[in-house]
Amino acid sequence: MNTLSTPVTQALDRLGIPYRVFIHPGPVRSLEQAAQERGQQPEQIIRSLLFRISKEEFVLALVAGPQQIDWKKLRRYLGQKRLTTASESEVLRLTGYPRGAVSPFGLPQPIRTVADPGIFVPQEVSIGSGVRGTTIILATADLQQALPEIELVSLLSQSKS
Repeated sequence: MNTLSTPVTQALDRLGIPYRVFIHPGPVRSLEQAAQERGQQPEQIIRSLLFRISKEEFVLALVAGPQQIDWKKLRRYLGQKRLTTASESEVLRLTGYPRGAVSPFGLPQPIRTVADPGIFVPQEVSIGSGVRGTTIILATADLQQALPEIELVSLLSQSKS
């Protein structure tokens, strides 16, 4: 039984998606440390990054672990000449979560979400729980089922084969 209750866990519970909560024993200082403590590879950690398209238009991008987003590809896909990363206050206001704990689940209002297909490669992944130092671990197939509105697009600077 999961004892942590956040908008993320509540959303997954409503969807009937199985998951487990992992709480880090101390501060997380790197992606590699987070993966090691979770018994995962860095590629299994999904980062949720919020970008500002215009004054009040945002997009959430999901990428696997250490991968870097190719800004040109993202701008081209979104049909934008310019975009920026959302500020810490914008992230908190729009998602309800602090940076480092953002999730595509349990958002106060829907946010357009794009994802690199690489997030669905591992059999198991971890995503933000809404609380720093804590993560949600779930099967990739369950993640895919829980994100029916997601837009899959190649976002990476260079794909690892």
